[in-house]
Amino acid sequence: MIVLNRFFRTLGLWVVCLTQLSAWAAAPAPVFVLNSLDANVSVIDPVSWTEQKRIPTGKEPHHLYLTPDEKSVIVANALSDSLTFIDPRTAQIQRTVTGILDPYQLRFSPDMKWFVTAANRLNHVDIYRWDGHNAVLSKRIQTGKTPSHLWIDSKSTTVWASIQDSNELLSVDLATQTVKSRTAVGPMPADVFGTPDDKLLLVGLTASDGVEVYDISGPQPRLVKKLPTGKGAHAFRALGDRKHVLVSNRVANTISQIDYTSLQVVAEFPGPSGPDCMDITADGKFILLASRWARKLTVIDIASRKVVKQVPVGKSPHGVWTLDHAPRQ
Repeated sequence: MIVLNRFFRTLGLWVVCLTQLSAWAAAPAPVFVLNSLDANVSVIDPVSWTEQKRIPTGKEPHHLYLTPDEKSVIVANALSDSLTFIDPRTAQIQRTVTGILDPYQLRFSPDMKWFVTAANRLNHVDIYRWDGHNAVLSKRIQTGKTPSHLWIDSKSTTVWASIQDSNELLSVDLATQTVKSRTAVGPMPADVFGTPDDKLLLVGLTASDGVEVYDISGPQPRLVKKLPTGKGAHAFRALGDRKHVLVSNRVANTISQIDYTSLQVVAEFPGPSGPDCMDITADGKFILLASRWARKLTVIDIASRKVVKQVPVGKSPHGVWTLDHAPRQ
C-alpha cells in the first residue's frame, strides 16, 4: 500500500508538471518593442495588450532581429558596440556579446554561416563567421556614407546594403567577401526587401515618396519600376503569403501593401505617428507597428484596415518582433 501511495503521489506530480509545461508552451509569445532613446525593450503581453516589463540594453539600440533558428531575439546596440540576446518566449536576457563595432542593422544568412552588420555611423559593413554561438570578424568592407539596411538572398550568396547618404545600393559576394556592384538609387534609401525567387529587390526611399524596384537576376541591378506609396517610404514587412509586402511611409503616416508579383500598390492602411518597423501576427490578422513619434505600439486589423489598439511604450520605438509571427516572405 505504501509503495502504491508513493506511485500515485509521483504520478500526480508528473501530471502537474506536464500540465504547467503544456500551459507554458500554449501561452502566446510576448511582443518585443525596441525603444531606441530609452536603451531598453518593452515586453508586451499580446492577450491583455499591456507592457509587462522593460529589458535594459546597451546605448542607442536601433534594430531587433530574430535569429533564423528562432532561439534568440538580438538587439543591436550601436553606441555600446554590443549585442543583447533575449529568449523570445521567456523574455529573459540570454547573454551580451561585446566587440561588435557600431551594429546599427543586422542580418543572418539563411544558412546561418554568416552574421552581417551595418555600421551606420562608421560607414562600413562587417561580415562575421557564425558557428551557432560566436561571431568572428571575417571582413570589414568600407561603404559610402551611412550604410542603413541589409538583405541577404535565400541562397546565402549575396548581401545587399542601402547606403543612405550616398544614395547607393551596394552588393557584396559572401563567398569572396568582395564588392560586386554599386548602383545609384533614389534619395535616402532605407530598408531593402528581396522577393522569394531572388529576382527583384525593393528599396524604400525615405526622402522621396515611393519604392524603387530593381531586377537583380543579372550581373548588375537594373531599375524596372518606381512605385508611388507615400512620402518617407521606409521599412518593409512581408505579409507571409509569398505575394505581398508592406512598406511604412513615415512622413505620410500610412502603410502601403505592394503586390510584388504584379508590382502594384493594392491597399493602404493607417500608420499613425511616424510608422517604422512592423511585424505580422502568426494568424495573419494584425499588423504590429512601431509608431515612433507617439511612443506607442499600434495594432492594425488587416481585414478592416483600422487601428484597433495602441500600447504605450518607451521613447522612439523602432523595432518590433514576436516569435508568433507570419512567414517573412
